Amino acid sequence: MLLTQRSTLTQFLIEERRRFPASGGDFNALILDVALACKGIARAVAYGELGGVMGNYAAEDGGSVNVQGETQKKLDVVSNDVFMQRTEWSGHLAGMASEEMELPYQIPAQYPRGKYLLVFDPLDGSSNIDVNVSVGSIFSILRAPQAVIDSGRDVVEADFLQPGASQMAAGYALYGPTTMLILSVGNGVAGFTLDPNLGEFMLTHPNMRIPQDTHEFAINASNSRFWEAPVKRYVDECLAGKTGPRAKDFNMRWIASMVAEAHRILMRGGVFLYPRDSKDASKPGRLRLLYEANPVGFLMEQAGGRASTGEKPMLGVQPSSLHQRIGLVFGSKNEVERIERYHAEPAPQESVEPLFSPRSLFRD
Repeated sequence: MLLTQRSTLTQFLIEERRRFPASGGDFNALILDVALACKGIARAVAYGELGGVMGNYAAEDGGSVNVQGETQKKLDVVSNDVFMQRTEWSGHLAGMASEEMELPYQIPAQYPRGKYLLVFDPLDGSSNIDVNVSVGSIFSILRAPQAVIDSGRDVVEADFLQPGASQMAAGYALYGPTTMLILSVGNGVAGFTLDPNLGEFMLTHPNMRIPQDTHEFAINASNSRFWEAPVKRYVDECLAGKTGPRAKDFNMRWIASMVAEAHRILMRGGVFLYPRDSKDASKPGRLRLLYEANPVGFLMEQAGGRASTGEKPMLGVQPSSLHQRIGLVFGSKNEVERIERYHAEPAPQESVEPLFSPRSLFRD
């Protein structure tokens, strides 16, 4: 990295662009628009109850349940509007899609259209807003299909159904004690901290890397009765600690804010699991492929970690619908690969001695 640790986001993007002399400036400008949206959301989050945007989105204002079947917070709606208003006008986008909207969003007719697609979760972890736990925004930038660029037609769902490996950039903003922007443009991962005096994102964490090994895992243990056998095996081995097959102690974490979980893993390693389970047979996973799994997976892979469905690499999955759900495992490479290996291996057979088998003279 040629830049100092106090370069601005704009300077960082200019330096990255120099690797591609023939490229225009619209890609950088789009990322700066997204960063501006994140600054606006950070301000709304920081005001909390004082800003009048806490609590659920009232039914009389348009409904309180989004397309995902989830209760919308007021800040979900505010954040979604901020993303659209800050990015629709500049001529860089052909269209966008949001976790909060059922259909792709068309660029209004009065604005020019560009060659990129933006997909985003405007406020991840919003159930934590009212208790002042860190939340964030997740975004991904794709190149629009050439047919869209050439014709300028309205975007359709199929235009967004690109595997995660096709992403041109991905990142998230974390609204915590400080506001941070974590970004990859396909050349590693960089972290920026918002300077509240300058109003600028400053490069504070260049070349973020995830340790390959870890002693921390994050999973919602209340769902353990629904887990598949390989996940249960992995967690049981971690819980067994030094006396178990892993021969070391693990710590378990669970924040219920994926941005916060991803950030902890980027900073110090770990593994996050929100796997497919049997809790709801109609949903092959809890998290959204386009808005959450792909952008976070892109960051993990760019930082030397790994992202997976539990069985195969996340970035190779071909999306089938705009709001597709999927199981997700990401973090320290060796741990994610272990979980994948457990899915591929036959379930281990427990050795039970006849004298201690579960039998009884009084059993039917």
